Amino acid sequence: MDLNLDTLKQEILDYLAASGFALFRSSPGALDGFPMVIWDTEHYPDYQMFLDVASKCGAKVILFASREFDSTDIEEIESQLEDADLSREEQREYESRLRDFRSYLGQTCSIELAFDHNQRFYVYEVQPDWFGEYIDLEDEISARFSDDGEMDEDDSLGGFFSKN
Repeated sequence: MDLNLDTLKQEILDYLAASGFALFRSSPGALDGFPMVIWDTEHYPDYQMFLDVASKCGAKVILFASREFDSTDIEEIESQLEDADLSREEQREYESRLRDFRSYLGQTCSIELAFDHNQRFYVYEVQPDWFGEYIDLEDEISARFSDDGEMDEDDSLGGFFSKN
């Protein structure tokens, strides 16, 4: 399901303002490297359930981060493709797939809520399906090409690897 995270973001911020939690505006991905427990948003997408758990755990501060999809996301992949030795057909296919993502520029592509409890961060993260597809494309291109732009067939994961 492709969520409208711009609407959800405002709904979450309004809910947090009325809830009594202290809101700490964090940077997306700032918790990478810390011990985390990830909320199952696929089966339990309701952020209010997550915040209810935070409240019952005695959390006073909720970390909030969101990220907008911007042109640099696409430009970084395009620069990798420019340096790659691709057939005309492969080049066109990747360019077409990237062009499809331009319609999402400026939209919220990730929302993260988190709280600390017993030296672990409990994290609620949601992304629209289209952003997952973008990450898959980014991973596919990264897996196909090494840092110097050469094809790296041995390390290809066939587009089945995701950072999510």
